[in-house]
Amino acid sequence: MPPNDLYAALDLGTNNCRLLIAQPTRPGQFRVVDAFSRIVRLGEGLGSSGRLSEEAMERSVEALKICAAKLSTRNIRKRRLIATEACRAAENGEEFLSRVTAETGLELEIINRETEARLAVSGCSSLVGRETRSVVLFDIGGGSSEIAVIKTGENRSARLANHITHWTSLPVGVVTLSERHGGRDVTPAVFDAMVREVEGMLARFESPDVSELADGPDSGFHLIGTSGTVTTLAGVHLGLSKYDRRKVDGVWLSDAEVSAMQAKLLSWDFAGRASNPCIGPDRADLVLAGCAILEAIRRRWPSPRMRVADRGLREGLLTDMMADDGVWRRLRHRGGVALRGRPGDRT
Repeated sequence: MPPNDLYAALDLGTNNCRLLIAQPTRPGQFRVVDAFSRIVRLGEGLGSSGRLSEEAMERSVEALKICAAKLSTRNIRKRRLIATEACRAAENGEEFLSRVTAETGLELEIINRETEARLAVSGCSSLVGRETRSVVLFDIGGGSSEIAVIKTGENRSARLANHITHWTSLPVGVVTLSERHGGRDVTPAVFDAMVREVEGMLARFESPDVSELADGPDSGFHLIGTSGTVTTLAGVHLGLSKYDRRKVDGVWLSDAEVSAMQAKLLSWDFAGRASNPCIGPDRADLVLAGCAILEAIRRRWPSPRMRVADRGLREGLLTDMMADDGVWRRLRHRGGVALRGRPGDRT
């Protein structure tokens, strides 16, 4: 593979700024050559003011300058740089992106919610087994949460996103929900209030019930979650002394295990959550809001198991760009393969 066959994906979300630079390897896979992830909280205070704050924009610009420096040292064949809910919702979202271009040279596009849902599915496609017939895939973000109902049937397309039958984007994420209800001191009553709010939003989403999705023993129906919430739950469940993506990505959690982890996190105070190596002080005030969103999803689509994905929009962007370029077809003709790897950053 020539050294200039590199692809770059950047995702500026409500909570995080993330970059991946990767090289295609065996069909449907790639090797990451550089990565960056930083919590910037771009959407901090957005729910009450309707605008991105100066402090949040400054944090984000500083992170994007690092991304720009990484991109400038590589010969990138194709790149896609996206912004999501914070920039979609803010009155000054477009103005902020103009500032980003002026100060970093990066031109970001604001994607719509349907595109965001499809990218989340594309990014997780390799974690949905060929034998699985139906899945509810969700991505709990900082300012919005995307949910996709997927039914593959007998003839599965190379692009899992083509099998989305229903999707929705809830206008709530870990940042917005924790700011409304308080994320530091979360009592069971506060947690229940957060769950009920999200349940109310899900009630307006017309989609198949779990009885239709799990129709028959061969459906393989399950949930698959991609977000800091589910990776945190998995890390706590595994008792990791340090977060390790290689141990978390793709792991299965039973329904009882998810319930146990949520109860454990709810029993800890803020200091206890902050001291856990898989949560830390940056996520300690957000993780229970994420658990509340997850709980509402689990009540809507009860499932005996959930698969955890430490991957998402960036992987979806890379997969789509590489597929559009036909790089894996060319690789098959050359007979070239390599192992997939990636540094241990968090989504």
